[in-house]
Amino acid sequence: MIELTQEELKSQFSGKIFGQISETADELGLECYVVGGYVRDIFLQRPSKDIDVVVVGSGIAMAEALGRRLGRGAHVSVFKNFGTAQVKFHNVEVEFVGARKESYQRDSRKPIVEDGTLEDDQNRRDFTINALAVCINKSRFGELVDPFGGMNDMKEKTIRTPLDPDITFSDDPLRMMRCIRFAAQLGFYIDDDTFESLCRNRERIEIISRERIADELNKIILSPIPSKGFIDLDRSGLLPLIFPELVALQGVETRNGRAHKDNFYHTLEVLDNISKQTDNLWLRWAALLHDIAKPATKRWEPKAGWTFHNHNFIGEKMIPNIFRKMKLPMNEKMKFVQKMVSLHMRPIVIADEEVTDSAVRRLLFEAGDDIDNLMTLCEADITSKNMERKQRFLNNFQLVRQKLKDLEEKDRVRNFQPPISGEEIMEIFGLEPCREVGALKSAIKDAILDGVIPNEYDAAYDFMIRRADKMGLKKKK
Repeated sequence: MIELTQEELKSQFSGKIFGQISETADELGLECYVVGGYVRDIFLQRPSKDIDVVVVGSGIAMAEALGRRLGRGAHVSVFKNFGTAQVKFHNVEVEFVGARKESYQRDSRKPIVEDGTLEDDQNRRDFTINALAVCINKSRFGELVDPFGGMNDMKEKTIRTPLDPDITFSDDPLRMMRCIRFAAQLGFYIDDDTFESLCRNRERIEIISRERIADELNKIILSPIPSKGFIDLDRSGLLPLIFPELVALQGVETRNGRAHKDNFYHTLEVLDNISKQTDNLWLRWAALLHDIAKPATKRWEPKAGWTFHNHNFIGEKMIPNIFRKMKLPMNEKMKFVQKMVSLHMRPIVIADEEVTDSAVRRLLFEAGDDIDNLMTLCEADITSKNMERKQRFLNNFQLVRQKLKDLEEKDRVRNFQPPISGEEIMEIFGLEPCREVGALKSAIKDAILDGVIPNEYDAAYDFMIRRADKMGLKKKK
């Protein structure tokens, strides 16, 4: 965090749009303040595009007057039901709202709204660091209004509510998710009283839509160290209510002196590892879900110890239901996560054994264009505390990556289709669709992947004729 004098703070609002807002507000005789995240992020030196302006009076009238002043290039959108308006000017968006006070009914997070003062408006803010306001009227331009000690909380890296947290969270339970999300995004701590209130009010999350919860979860997953957010969700008791499948990974069972690892904390470590390598939200989701079926597949086998056979395939099948329940997209993004979960064991098996061309070709064929993402996931999945074993795996993964590159250049296996189609096989042998056609096509594919023949038409044709002869099939004359 940086500290700024009023003159330095003024300079942060020197852009054309703020000057125009200031002049418009003074012409209309309205008090006008930039509030919330935009102000907070100036002090935290974070990029922020969303400019929120509170007007003591009509935010809509202010937006419409600003639009007229800016002229061509300005677009004003009015949302009368919410008492808000948005002005877009080139690449800048400004949201205007009249200062208001709010009251809530217990069964809804939609407030009853009345006109209010700046103080009323700051009282209704979720956290002290989001209740900062900077006046942009000419006579007080750049003056910071901080009634709840938000500046001090930023210095102390603390998330705290302006008023009684029980009221803040009970009124709008989504703020509980936002509290944990801000702590994860900013690397802040949640104030003790605020955290205790999270625990007391956790059941209130049930009135929040799954879409809203998923949006906050996505932001936690995209934070620099996502495990921080999930541990806070778990400690507060929110995680069992919103994501019971993840909580089911918790715990260690010991039998005959042999224990398995705690798959919850292993999963969070994998998520943190992959977050150092990629901002791809859906690859991070794949890390979070890669072992999701381990509770369902856990077995004790006297010789082998604890096993989780086929947890990758069972996990793949669990994902559509999880996505549907959480209102996450049921499209190619979900299918990508399924694919990563299904294949996440394959590179590890290859790296733990001799890295053969055949195994690498098959991996490349099945992963296709997602091979690099899969390798990133698998490298993140190596969390062994045995540094020698961990380094051996990572070294072998480098060997796998090099073989992938070499074989792709030599054999063009990624996303390949066998050089001879099923239709051509039927034409050559005078067949209708049948099992023999599929068997021939599969044999050609396997021969290419196993390195028996190159990925070329002539070699595939000769191989097909030989294989067909063994099957008793003859070319059509």
